[in-house]
Amino acid sequence: MSSDRLIYLPLGGAGEIGMNCYVYGYGPEGKERLIVVDLGVTFPDMDTTPGVDLIFPDISWLEARKDRIEGIFITHAHEDHVGAVGHYWEKLGAPIHARAFTANIARRKMSEHGYSESTVRTVGAWPEDSITAGPFTLGFVPISHSIPESSGLVIDTPKGRLVHTGDFKIDETPGVGEPFDRALWAQVAEPGVKALICDSTNVFSHHAGRSEASVGPEIEKLMTEQPGMVVATTFASNISRVRTIAQAGVAAGRSVCLLGRAMRRMIEAAVETGILDDFPSVVSPEEAKDIPRENLLLLVTGSQGERRAASAQLANGKYMGLRMKEGDTFLFSSKTIPGNERGVIRIMNQFSEMGVDVIDDSADRYHVSGHANRPDLKAMHEICHPELVIPMHGEHRHLREQVKLAGEGGYPGVLAVNGTMVDLAVGKPVEFFETGRVYLDGRAQVGQFDGIVRDRIRMALNGHVTVTLVIDEQSEPLGDPWCDLMGLPEMGRNGADLAETLESALGSWLQRADAKVLRDDAVLEKDLRTVTRRTTENEIGKKPEVTVVVSRLS
Repeated sequence: MSSDRLIYLPLGGAGEIGMNCYVYGYGPEGKERLIVVDLGVTFPDMDTTPGVDLIFPDISWLEARKDRIEGIFITHAHEDHVGAVGHYWEKLGAPIHARAFTANIARRKMSEHGYSESTVRTVGAWPEDSITAGPFTLGFVPISHSIPESSGLVIDTPKGRLVHTGDFKIDETPGVGEPFDRALWAQVAEPGVKALICDSTNVFSHHAGRSEASVGPEIEKLMTEQPGMVVATTFASNISRVRTIAQAGVAAGRSVCLLGRAMRRMIEAAVETGILDDFPSVVSPEEAKDIPRENLLLLVTGSQGERRAASAQLANGKYMGLRMKEGDTFLFSSKTIPGNERGVIRIMNQFSEMGVDVIDDSADRYHVSGHANRPDLKAMHEICHPELVIPMHGEHRHLREQVKLAGEGGYPGVLAVNGTMVDLAVGKPVEFFETGRVYLDGRAQVGQFDGIVRDRIRMALNGHVTVTLVIDEQSEPLGDPWCDLMGLPEMGRNGADLAETLESALGSWLQRADAKVLRDDAVLEKDLRTVTRRTTENEIGKKPEVTVVVSRLS
């Protein structure tokens, strides 16, 4: 009997929505040859990750086994699946495989980071095309989602066939991109499926999913009814929706103007790869200024309240010389991702204050999800008829619920969160590895537990005091310490200047300090910090972060 094992290890995306990174391996224990499916990012928020630009999965486990990686396979071009390829490629060094549209986006990211675009290899659709990577043979199986050329992966191994769905929905009229092909997926399942690794995002949505085609008539009707300028936002990657909105605008007699780099980049990629050949002609922002408002549609980025996106800039006043006015309409043709509500509501209120009518998708008329609802998940289980179901792409509650759903259909399920290695041949977890996050902070990559973001949050919550003390050649203080405050009120409890109160308390403590303390910088800094925090708490009820600078004259 072979001692080789077939493993699955999620490093991101299992226990959370976003930051997808999944590893498959085959071979002797500890020597498995590996493939990586997706290298994505997730996005920070001001509450928990202030100042952070992007968040990546921690791939330390993979980096330590770099010599065993056969390839990286990207299922589609959403940022939570492809966003980290440029940041992480040097650490992994393996060829990247993707279909044409996704490869176009991946090459742009590699080029932005100074890497050769030749590291990204374009692959056709299964069954016409497949790739051999060590013990694996993989094919990209077309599947419907909210971005063109999304694919599931069929992964053939010496121990059987695996199916990794990627993000998907069952939509037979998606507009742009391939419709869901039941016959093709039945062909995938025909030899038998050892394990189905399946999208879990909408497992709690019990109603049947709606097709992308159902959105167009509603949006066109809206465009026709609005008296002023219409501004619409959606996910820039949802090429079908962007096209639907643009075509609805043209049908309503409006010129179309695209605002936002991501929106333009996605449309360019779709045109370059031949996916989009019927997008309406657009006008530039300069030309848009001269078009009557009732004849203008702006298609803008920023559906999730991103502060630097076009929608937020318009809410702040203007963008590219264009302004919103009373009587205009702003349409959110999108769903607000959990965690982004505050930013979206802020923009809605800013527009409301301008007299702009804001329309969201609370009535389910102007947006449909790109993920499989519960009936679609059940249908995928039945099509593939797997020996094992492993949920991915979801929070813990989503994964757990899909295990239950699989069980209802008679399919065993395994709940495997990030760091859980599953032996797919025996259908159970065999090891657990610590996983975490890496923050892109400016140009630096810092670990989740390095303390940098934690210190930033503490300073934001409690303020900061810098205490400076000069010590002369005889280890005597050269005057009292002085204090610089940041993020703290100027006045203390009794209306006294807080900095002066701190300096007085520190000066009094120094007069009592013995020579031994004054000669030991570590003890001196610790005691000055303690006095500063205690005095500040007594004055204003907060314990600030404190930096002590001791300068000795030599």
